[in-house]
Amino acid sequence: MAPWLTVVGIGEDGFKGLGKHARHALLGASRIVGGQRQLDLLPACIRGERQPWPSPFSLEPLLARRGEPVCVLASGDPMLFGVGASLARQVPCEEMRVLPAPSSCSLAAARMGWPLQDVVTLSVVARPVAALNAQLFSGVRLLVLSNDRHSPAAIAALLRERGFGPSRISVLEHLGGEAERRLEGLASDWNEPSVADLNVLAIECIAQRDTPRGSRLAGLPDSAFKHDGQLTKRDVRAITLARLAPVPGELLWDVGAGSGSIGIEWMRAHPSCRTLAIEADAGRQQLIEHNRDALGVPGLQLIRGSAPQALAGLERPDAIFIGGGVTRDGVLDTCWEQLKPGGRLVANAVTLQSEMTLMAWREKHGGELTRIHIAQAQPLGDFDTWRQALPITLLDVVKPFDA
Repeated sequence: MAPWLTVVGIGEDGFKGLGKHARHALLGASRIVGGQRQLDLLPACIRGERQPWPSPFSLEPLLARRGEPVCVLASGDPMLFGVGASLARQVPCEEMRVLPAPSSCSLAAARMGWPLQDVVTLSVVARPVAALNAQLFSGVRLLVLSNDRHSPAAIAALLRERGFGPSRISVLEHLGGEAERRLEGLASDWNEPSVADLNVLAIECIAQRDTPRGSRLAGLPDSAFKHDGQLTKRDVRAITLARLAPVPGELLWDVGAGSGSIGIEWMRAHPSCRTLAIEADAGRQQLIEHNRDALGVPGLQLIRGSAPQALAGLERPDAIFIGGGVTRDGVLDTCWEQLKPGGRLVANAVTLQSEMTLMAWREKHGGELTRIHIAQAQPLGDFDTWRQALPITLLDVVKPFDA
């Protein structure tokens, strides 16, 4: 099938800034769908029926026009945090043609003199600002697509709260248009100047001297998490994540999630990693919600309930961590059944009963058992001695592809 859908990216310079193919597509379209701001950029010579996106937003009215010559009008590059990405998940590539304009990130990088390949690009358009927390490292440069004029102040407040007050902020408005403007300042004293709704933030992240050091690698300090004592401690957590081996795009079940530390660090490994955290305790559910935002993974999905009952109907995972409840009837067997072939299952045990459960289960399904002993030097009178933490027994097993 020849493409019936053409997605045209348009900049602040409007129709005059479009290339030949984009202009021809708009001139030949029977219907043009887009945001009102983009539709208003079209001249009177465009005869196709102009249809704003429905509110609440939905692709269904557009998809119902399959086969008609339809254009979608979008800002800049439609495939960069734009509607083109949403359409690509539902429309086969041979039915859709995309004609991008320079993205706002490309224009912002050009204005700032930043090589785009060295910059982290993010969007807070209809997304939680808390996602920035996972990207805050001193020396990192961020380009952030704002949701509206309130985004710069909200992001400056977040930077101050996380110890990045010295960070330099540039707000770039109406990039590529006649009203283009640039505002600059530090997050520490950002005074909420009047900002246009259409803006991009360029941020040079600079941490205060006393800001705790974070990392993408597993093993954040225990102090990075709020918890009630139910927390996989730092060194054991690093070992556990190494066995789980997160890969971009994979889904983890964090069963008996406690404070959510394993699932959170899984998602911090790569922006496309996902976690379903299963936790029955209401107090710990609140801790998980706090920790996921504070550590920059607001997309972590909390499942309120106990395994195995709460596991019914969930998307099958690529990996499973069981931090609590291994002795509960059906937990290990249900997790094993739902785990995708080739997936990893890691379970930690502290008590003799849970250790015996893992040993018995290993006899049926194989895998490796590892005993982890961690000791820390602590004062003993005028001297120091080793204080041994409770030993952890770790089961690590990969599900065969023919299972």
